[in-house]
Amino acid sequence: MTARIIDAHDVAFFDLDGVIYLGPIAVPGAVEGIRDVTASGARVMFVTNNAARSAAVVAEHLNSLGFVAGPDDLITSAQVAAGVLAETLTEGSLILVAGTQNLVDLLAEVGFRTTDSADDNPDAVVQGYSPNIPWALLDEAGIAVQRGATWYATNDDATRPTDRGLVAGLGAQLAVVGMTVRPRKPIVFGKPHAPMLDFAVSHTGAERPIFVGDRIDTDIMGANRAGMKSLLVFTGAHGKHDLLAAGPGDRPNYIGADLRALLEPARVATQEGHSWRCGAARAQLHDGRIQLDADLATQAGQLDALWALANLSWATDADPADSLAQLDQLH
Repeated sequence: MTARIIDAHDVAFFDLDGVIYLGPIAVPGAVEGIRDVTASGARVMFVTNNAARSAAVVAEHLNSLGFVAGPDDLITSAQVAAGVLAETLTEGSLILVAGTQNLVDLLAEVGFRTTDSADDNPDAVVQGYSPNIPWALLDEAGIAVQRGATWYATNDDATRPTDRGLVAGLGAQLAVVGMTVRPRKPIVFGKPHAPMLDFAVSHTGAERPIFVGDRIDTDIMGANRAGMKSLLVFTGAHGKHDLLAAGPGDRPNYIGADLRALLEPARVATQEGHSWRCGAARAQLHDGRIQLDADLATQAGQLDALWALANLSWATDADPADSLAQLDQLH
């Protein structure tokens, strides 16, 4: 039997939004997929850039959707931020928090004082995603940074996938503050920045980890920077166009329709002259144009074609637009 992707890994890290759930609903097949990954012997760990909710609350959400998870199965960017700042700032430092109560509580637990006013002369500003952030609090954060407070952010995701579509993420809230403090940038803890996945590896003792995500710019880039394998799934924010636009250091090792691809053999693309083949699909150059020869009636066939097309596109300067349009079962 051909080895499955998961068979080469001891820990599987999963992003949440767009991989495990879309707001209030589970991604189709995710519950069964996580169950089967656990049954394979690999440890499952959920790793999210979303700092809005506590690990306990997120675990309750997961259990309500049919997953089996506890707080120890989760790593949030808010936890990472609190842990790193506890080693960086002096205990008792005053921090202006532009985020949810979860972030306030975590920072207080590690010995910091918190405020929501720039007039208290905070030592630092920490921003974390909040779906109900008051505009006035963003003003206070900007003023505090202007006055010299060190600026931190749990993550910098531009968007969040939901069951209704994409919505603005913390990156948009950072941009509001950033408009007032140009050219300063925040120090960021979440993916793709090093603290998040360094913490995840240390926390789990992973030796052969793999990261499963739906975003090139956070999940896949973060995994590459951490030296771990990655699987890009097409259930969330990024799709076929994002894959082909990825630079040399930002590309996944594997692609799949959803996280259940971990339980299948890897798609492998091989070069044959001026063409690339994956399974029965072939992408080739003909008179400077890309042609696809594949079974496009199924999603699996389109994924094979996409992987062949991606490898050909990365190796040439040919325009893949017409070929991508044929892959109508992939977003």
